[in-house]
Amino acid sequence: MTRAGPDPAAQSDVRGAQSDLSAAQSDAEAAQGPIAASDASGSSGSTGSSGASPTSGTSGASGASGTSGAPPGGRGAHLAERVLAGDRRSLARLLTEIEDRTSVAEAALRTLYPVSGRAHLVGITGAPGAGKSTLVAALARAVRSTGRPAAVLAIDPSSPITGGALLGDRIRMQEHAGDRDVFIRSMASRGHAGGLAAASVDAAAALDAAGFPVVFLETVGAGQSEVEVASIADTTVVVEAPEMGDEVQAIKAGLLEVADIVVVTKGDRPGAQRTAAQLRGMLTVGASDEAEAVRRAEARGRRRPKRPQVMLVTAPTGDGIAELLAALDRRHGERDAAALRPARLARAAAQLDAVIAERLHARLRDGRHGPAVDEMLRAMADHEIDPYAAADRVLAQLEEWPAG
Repeated sequence: MTRAGPDPAAQSDVRGAQSDLSAAQSDAEAAQGPIAASDASGSSGSTGSSGASPTSGTSGASGASGTSGAPPGGRGAHLAERVLAGDRRSLARLLTEIEDRTSVAEAALRTLYPVSGRAHLVGITGAPGAGKSTLVAALARAVRSTGRPAAVLAIDPSSPITGGALLGDRIRMQEHAGDRDVFIRSMASRGHAGGLAAASVDAAAALDAAGFPVVFLETVGAGQSEVEVASIADTTVVVEAPEMGDEVQAIKAGLLEVADIVVVTKGDRPGAQRTAAQLRGMLTVGASDEAEAVRRAEARGRRRPKRPQVMLVTAPTGDGIAELLAALDRRHGERDAAALRPARLARAAAQLDAVIAERLHARLRDGRHGPAVDEMLRAMADHEIDPYAAADRVLAQLEEWPAG
C-alpha cells in the first residue's frame, strides 16, 4: 500500500518498493505464458499472434538479457521482434520500458506502431466504486469464452506525495491469473489529470501489435476528469451504479456526452432499474430531431451528439455481460473506416501532443535551459512576471537555441 508522508526516508522506501513491485509485475505477467498461436476470431490481420510459438520463460529471459549491453535502439528492436514472436516476458518488459518512457521503448514502438491499429480499444470509465474492475474481469471472461485472447490496462491513482500506487485493480481479476491468454497490466497514473497514464496509448499500441484483438483500458475513476478516455478509445463505456447520485449529477460529470454505451452495474440491487430508466429518458431527449442536432453541431465545428445505448448488468453473476460484449463486437464490426476515422484522428492528436509536450519539457530541463527556467519560475512565484510573459520568453529562448 502506498504510504504518504513528509519523511524523505519513508519516501525513498516507498519508491524502492514501487520499483520492486514493477519488476515483480513484469515477471508475474511473463509467467502467464505466450499469447495464443492464432487469433480465434479468424481475422487474417492478426499479426503478432499468428505463427507465434510458445516461448519458455528461460528463453525469453535470455533473449531479453542477451542485448543488455547493446544500444537502446538495438535493444528496442530486439524487444519488438520478441513481442511479435509471441514472447510474453518480452511484452511485459516492453510495457515497463514504455511506462518509464525510455529510449528503448521509443525504438521498439517505431517497429510496432506500423503493425498495430487492428485491435478494438474499449475505454471503461466512471466514478470510483461504480464497479469498473469487476465489470472488466467479467468482460475478459466473456471474451475468453469466445476463444479470443484479451488484454487489460488498469490505471491506478498515484500518491501526490510519494508517486507510488497500490495497483490494486488486479486484485479483482485474480480469476484470470492462470489464463495464458488474458494479459493484465496495472499502470500508475503518476498525477495525470485525466485519469490515464501518459504511457497508456503506447502500451495499448504494443498490446495491439502483440495480437490481442480486444484491449480494455480501465481508468482511475476521478469523476469529472474521466472524459479523456474518449480521445483514445474506439468505444467508450461509461459505468454508472444505482443510487450513487441523481441524473443531474451524471450530466454534471460530463461522462454521458462521451459515452458510446452506458452500463448500469449492480443490476440486482434496488434502484438499478430506476437508474437505467432515468438514463434512457435523459439520453433520448431530442432524439426525434437528430438530423437538426447533427447539423447544428457540424455548423459549430463540434462532434455530432451521441445517443448511447443503456444496458443493465450484474457482473459477479454474469447477467447481461454476454449482451454487453455482443454490443461491443457489433459496434466494432459495423463501423467502417470512415466511421472510425474521427476516433483514430483524435487518438493520433493525443499521442502527438503527448510526445511534443514530453520532449519540450525535457529540453526545458536540460543543462542549457534549466537555469533560465528556474529563474523564470522564481520570478513568477514572486509575482515579478506573469505566466504568459514567462512562457513567451521561454519559447523565444528555445527558438534561439535549437535542440542539439
